[in-house]
Amino acid sequence: MLRYKADIKTLIYMALTTGLFILQWTSIGVHWLTYTIYLFLSVSVAVITHNHNHVRMWKSDFMNTLQDWWLTVFYGFPVFAWIPTHNKNHHKMNNRLGDYTITYRFSEKNNLVTLLTYPTISGYYQQKAIKEYLKAMYNSKKGRFFLSMAQYAVLVVWIAAFLFIDWQKAIWFVIIPQQVSLFSVLIFNYVQHVHANEESEWNHSRNFTGHLNFMLFNNGLHTIHHETAGLHWSQVPEEHKKIEKNIDSSLLERSFWWYIFRNYVLGLFNNKFKTDSMRLRRIEAERRAAKMQEIQEQEAVPA
Repeated sequence: MLRYKADIKTLIYMALTTGLFILQWTSIGVHWLTYTIYLFLSVSVAVITHNHNHVRMWKSDFMNTLQDWWLTVFYGFPVFAWIPTHNKNHHKMNNRLGDYTITYRFSEKNNLVTLLTYPTISGYYQQKAIKEYLKAMYNSKKGRFFLSMAQYAVLVVWIAAFLFIDWQKAIWFVIIPQQVSLFSVLIFNYVQHVHANEESEWNHSRNFTGHLNFMLFNNGLHTIHHETAGLHWSQVPEEHKKIEKNIDSSLLERSFWWYIFRNYVLGLFNNKFKTDSMRLRRIEAERRAAKMQEIQEQEAVPA
């Protein structure tokens, strides 16, 4: 019933997430090792949610609806929200003006402050797209509207029930993991686009090509994802190899964690470790070209 056999890995991740939730709630409580694994799995839930909204996991609509609910309770937000904010907006605008998730809304800088504030800012501006989508679905596709609202209901019942049973455990095993999931996926979006050139055919995204891709469903290979959004995550590495030569080397990072440490920690002490904005370089080149054109036109006018 799965569309792709590779999603057996996805189901294993989801089963581990669910199993660890039950184990921690009923037995071992907060243990540093299991809780660290649990938080990593919470990050993976966000990636799985992203993948599921691009390529539905199941051939059956009923199974996909159950998958939506399963993801929603661990992701911490109704997963249909990816459709208006990501599928229909971000992939169309690709960090250009009009993208609800643009990385330069208030600042062109790429530092620890912009990194940590981005998820809140981006999340806030995405709400407009979600509201408009729900309104459109209510007016034209009632069935889809009620399926979307059902995700809200499932999430509210899930959180409320566990808060009622034991609010302290609920904070540790429901609320915090959900926030980690929501926060991390927006961080990924930020680092994959900040200081890239949104107008470039190939240099609009930063790619992370190392071993983290095995753990997180090839989520680091972002340029090819924007080129072929309907490509299943298991097919991404092969297609990435075909276009990698077209991507500027500065946007091909081997290690996600080295990038984070280099830019946001070492960059505090030496600017050479910080990223250089391709976007600002393009804007400056365009400004100079326009100025030169203006001067040439003025010189061409007879005295």
